[in-house]
Amino acid sequence: MKIGAVTEVFPGENRVAMTPDSATQLAKLGHSACIQSGAGMKAGFSDALYAAAGVTVLPTAAEVIAASDVIVKVRGPEAAELATFAEGQTLISFFWPAQNPELLETAAKKNLTVVAMDMVPRISRAQKMDALSSMANIAGYRAVIEAGNNFGRFFTGQVTAAGKVPPAKVLIVGAGVAGLAAIGTSVSLGAIVHAFDVRPEVAEQIESMGANFVFLEFEATQDGAATGGYAAPSSPEFREKQLAKFRELAPEMDIVITTALIPGRPAPKLWTEDMVKLMKPGSVIVDLAAERGGNCDLTVPDQKIVTDNGVSIVGYTDFPSRMAAQASTLYSTNIRHMLTDLTPKKDGVILHNMEDDVIRGATVAHVGAVTYPPPPPKIAAIAAAKPKEKVKELTPEERRAAETAAFKAQTRNQVGMLVIGGGLILLAGLYAPASFMSHFIVFVLSVYVGVQVIWNVSHSLHTPLMAVTNAISSIIIWVH
Repeated sequence: MKIGAVTEVFPGENRVAMTPDSATQLAKLGHSACIQSGAGMKAGFSDALYAAAGVTVLPTAAEVIAASDVIVKVRGPEAAELATFAEGQTLISFFWPAQNPELLETAAKKNLTVVAMDMVPRISRAQKMDALSSMANIAGYRAVIEAGNNFGRFFTGQVTAAGKVPPAKVLIVGAGVAGLAAIGTSVSLGAIVHAFDVRPEVAEQIESMGANFVFLEFEATQDGAATGGYAAPSSPEFREKQLAKFRELAPEMDIVITTALIPGRPAPKLWTEDMVKLMKPGSVIVDLAAERGGNCDLTVPDQKIVTDNGVSIVGYTDFPSRMAAQASTLYSTNIRHMLTDLTPKKDGVILHNMEDDVIRGATVAHVGAVTYPPPPPKIAAIAAAKPKEKVKELTPEERRAAETAAFKAQTRNQVGMLVIGGGLILLAGLYAPASFMSHFIVFVLSVYVGVQVIWNVSHSLHTPLMAVTNAISSIIIWVH
């Protein structure tokens, strides 16, 4: 099959769906590749680099489409672009079928097979094709960079001859892929980071990265197992508690990065106008949900505004495109992995197996029919978070009884070991010479001291390997 990539026509889009490296990998699957001249220039990939990788460079998009069996894109096609496709071709791109039902119907009527990279199911096997996560990772990182660009102070705290600089306080709302990337970047820059998410199971992830989880006391918090790893709409009661907590935090925060999105819905409003008014002059809000209406009431998509009280609100919708080289590299790799699954025999022949969970989930149009929405995958998206069982508190009588039982068991074990050990030494003394026994008794005593003094050191101070190594070292020292 011939795989073709065209220049993105969406204004300001700098990414490209095929890189020279990904084209080289496609050749190993038995495919050939072609690309529109200049398609990779904005991402730093010249026509010469593609030609060196064996890619045919064609002057126009029409020629690429006419020559290709499979067209790969970043953004979904415009209606005019879709009209140029031939029947039976395959399109792989972001498509957003729920938001573009008419475009999807048109594609199905043209007998196109449409693989939507935004519909790849979130199961372990499909992680290598999860383009949403790849782009969200970049967006989260870039959001922190944009926040720093608009923030008038350091992220990290410093003590200098000129005075003390306090660290910036950062709040990340939503700890999905973008949120976790923003947390990692903020922590590495030295900020004090707080993060909130409606899914309680992500608290450990947040804390393991060095951030503080903003805990909300509410019994009916949901986990992400039932929603494929995504957040779901919250109840009105939970939302009120959530907003109250944010109002409490707003005056303290220097930077707020919001990442909350719900699939198929407008972005939830989580940072209200009154919260913005509570923030200090010079504070920054970066709204990663701006393309879907924004999490902040005052967000203006594709613009940065400054409020009357001096708060900068960044509503850019092209964060991955602002890092086009990196984004193109990751996205083209996602597509290459998708084509690997579509080419099981690596013979250049596409086999569209609709029994495969990943291929079926991502396919939104096939053989003249709309196949969206897909059935639930046979494999659960994530494991449900098991609530921790509460340890039953013992009464004083029960505690004493347990301690007595433990003492008796330990005593029995020790007496048993002494009896067995003494018997073995007595048996050895009946047959071994006296010189051997004196050395043997010293060895036994050194082993005992090593175990009692060193081996029992808590692993919080030493790794298990270090504890064992030290025990052996002490045995050797006592023997000598």
